[in-house]
Amino acid sequence: MTTRIGLALGLSVTSNGSHSGGWRHPTAPADTSLDFDFWRRLALQAEAAKIHFIFFADGAAVRQGADDPDALRHMGKIDQFEPLTLISALSAVTSRIGFIATASTTYNEPYAIARKYASIDHISHGRVGWNVVTSWSEDEAKNFSLDRSLQHDVRYRRAEEFVNVVTGLWNSWEDDAFSRDQESGVYVDPGKMHVLEHKGEFFKVKGPLNIARAPQGFPVIAQAGSSEPGQQLAARTADLVYTAQQNKQSAQKFYRSLKDRLSAQGRSEGSVKIMPGILPIVGRTAEEAKARSELLQSLVHPSVIYASLKPKFGDMSGYPLDGPIPDLPETNGIKSIKPQLDAAREKGLTIRQLYQNSGAGGHIQLVGTPGEIADLIEEWFTDRACDGFNIMPPYFAEGLSDILDLVVPELQRRGLFHREYEGATLRENLNLIRPAHPASAAKYPRKANT
Repeated sequence: MTTRIGLALGLSVTSNGSHSGGWRHPTAPADTSLDFDFWRRLALQAEAAKIHFIFFADGAAVRQGADDPDALRHMGKIDQFEPLTLISALSAVTSRIGFIATASTTYNEPYAIARKYASIDHISHGRVGWNVVTSWSEDEAKNFSLDRSLQHDVRYRRAEEFVNVVTGLWNSWEDDAFSRDQESGVYVDPGKMHVLEHKGEFFKVKGPLNIARAPQGFPVIAQAGSSEPGQQLAARTADLVYTAQQNKQSAQKFYRSLKDRLSAQGRSEGSVKIMPGILPIVGRTAEEAKARSELLQSLVHPSVIYASLKPKFGDMSGYPLDGPIPDLPETNGIKSIKPQLDAAREKGLTIRQLYQNSGAGGHIQLVGTPGEIADLIEEWFTDRACDGFNIMPPYFAEGLSDILDLVVPELQRRGLFHREYEGATLRENLNLIRPAHPASAAKYPRKANT
């Protein structure tokens, strides 16, 4: 068995914290969503803690409560920056931490996405990643001239082709194509330009991209789908997989399933980092942690509970909040969440309890001391249920500081997490291979991941 490098840690952040009650916490500012100074301080704080990257999930719509005024008035996650704009600014005020931003393959064009991410990779000196999503929300579809979302299988076929086009465009130029030699007057070598000439089911793109190859070769590619098509896409294209797992056994099963697919793609196990989400509510004592959790739960309005569950599981608003989970038809949205719903029904959970268990977006929610949080992280990492975690701060700024100031040092003390960045780029810090250009692969031999 190969020796594994240390734990990978990211911060998965949303406006006003990941917990729906977080914006109402007595210590939390309610206006962080559009406060750039706040995000700058957060990025610098995370960088000081040596977090590998900050992950910005995103959707191009008001995705919860838009058709329910009562729910909408109680939502704390309505307004947020467009993530590529935000990470471009944050990359200018940081030097080592990475930034991963979401962009949809359903509501974008490959050339524009390839150009934007390559640009930010140059601006950040190689610290950007693209979270590839297919977009499940019906509200998003209606913002892009559609009456409803594309069917699940169509979205994933489009995503496969989309990623192929983007990576092809990122290879428009060999690494040394641009000499910019003022003395000779030679700016670029046309012989090192590669025109894509793509013609497929969804896209027709000539190329080349009008920017030099990115510092990382390709920006880090993240992918969040856990369905069968999602795993196939991840095995072929992803460097990092953000997954929702409720327990170690299901996490181990997913981990093994995805890692076993890699060899068929000619990839090593270390070429993909699997990082479940975790929402920790931290207290210096177990009693303090429990009290903080109960406070956060009490701050969530009932209408928000129904609205939060609807996009993932279906409309339950006609059923009692403390009654059993109804048997609803499968949606066209997130297929990978259905097992979570079935398991909750088998356990006899109520609708309220389903929300409390899935209030972290289907990710594990843990209440405890720094040592207890670190125990779970260590157990999952050691037992090969993950390669690291995307940590979801429940509220700002205390909920974030407790993670960075209490949990991270405990992981460092145990020798699980690094104390300094090992490289300059996000790929280097995650121990991911820099993709060699196909035309010059011999110049950049691939090194095996551990």
